[in-house]
Amino acid sequence: MADSSSSHPKGKLVENASISAPSIDPEHDPATAILRKKAAPNKLIVDDATNDDNSVLALSTATMEKLQFFRGDMVLVKGKKRRDTVLIVLADDSVEDSKVRINKVVRQNLRVRLGDVVSLHTCTDIKYGKRIHVLPVDDTVEGVTGNLFEVYLKPYFLEAYRPVRKGDLFLVRGGMRAVEFKVIETDPADYCIVAQDTVIHCEGEPIKREDEESNLADVGYDDIGGCRKQMAQIRELVELPLRHPQLFKSIGIKPPRGILMFGPPGTGKTLMARAVANETGAFFFLINLMDGLKARSNIVVMAATNRPNSIDPALRRFGRFDRELDIGIPDPTGRLEILRIHTKNMKLDDDVDLEQIASETHGYVGSDVASLCSEAAMQQIREKMELFDLDDETIDAEVLNSLAVTMENFRYALGISNPSALRETVVE
Repeated sequence: MADSSSSHPKGKLVENASISAPSIDPEHDPATAILRKKAAPNKLIVDDATNDDNSVLALSTATMEKLQFFRGDMVLVKGKKRRDTVLIVLADDSVEDSKVRINKVVRQNLRVRLGDVVSLHTCTDIKYGKRIHVLPVDDTVEGVTGNLFEVYLKPYFLEAYRPVRKGDLFLVRGGMRAVEFKVIETDPADYCIVAQDTVIHCEGEPIKREDEESNLADVGYDDIGGCRKQMAQIRELVELPLRHPQLFKSIGIKPPRGILMFGPPGTGKTLMARAVANETGAFFFLINLMDGLKARSNIVVMAATNRPNSIDPALRRFGRFDRELDIGIPDPTGRLEILRIHTKNMKLDDDVDLEQIASETHGYVGSDVASLCSEAAMQQIREKMELFDLDDETIDAEVLNSLAVTMENFRYALGISNPSALRETVVE
């Protein structure tokens, strides 16, 4: 006779049996699928150019053959924050097959850095321009005398058949110095080729440098760390309906109408909204009526609050703010991402351990981490104050080169900082 304890009756549930959820590899988590970069032959890694030409990019011969480009072809290059430009293809077998070489000016136009990824596309519809309007950047023409057209623009464009893109900057070397220009207008399209019959206008007040720098400082997705899953959700809820409304129509559902982000102050709610605007080209308006929005009207309402329970419950029902995202306090991995973003342009000493700092900053939100980095840098400057005179107009290059934020500077900043998420629990 069989022992009933060693076998289970067919068709009955086993008591105390548990079904474990399948483990999900973070690299293949469907929740963040929208953030993953899709591999494609035309997506290449940005490398530094070996020449200063603003109008060209360099590819290996193998990459040119794979993409069916020929030397001298016009190529549309897409960067970040909806930026693109048109460049002339050159062959250079010193370039790795996975990379594309573009100079610093072009990288700024595309809002990319070395190591970022750009995509290349054929550009067969570019035409000769009828006229273009360009203006110099103010700080590059201070003290420059003479005719800018004759000295700079005419030699630069003469028989070169250079492509230009409205809104782009380009650097021209001539005379005793280099002058930077911005393309203000192009006719007949946003990009064209400057040919012999193209009329070049350069009349007008120079462009202010601070205006250009403010454009470069526009926040994008890469400037936000510590909330990867929330950013994936926002991109699903905003970008998918705006870019591909047919997805929702095909599957038979309506896209969400509104998104309410909530979380403690400083966690990045407003920063996310700005990033969405810059990356998608969406316009933001102050509104007081949501029920009048038509289905699939390419409008998504985003809101942010640190007190969600104070909002009228009627606003939180389905059809209004029907999705709520908790933009919470980042975990150690998230804090490490934020630290890397805020220190990427800082000069750090070799002893700085960002992982250690991330593990010691429990309760810190994004703005706290930014403040921490700033305070650490200021402490490093304070330590070097005795090496220079505040009243001097210049500082010795050796002093500047010696500046590097140390782990001890971060320790000091940690000692005087007060994380936002823990302020309510501090005992006086």
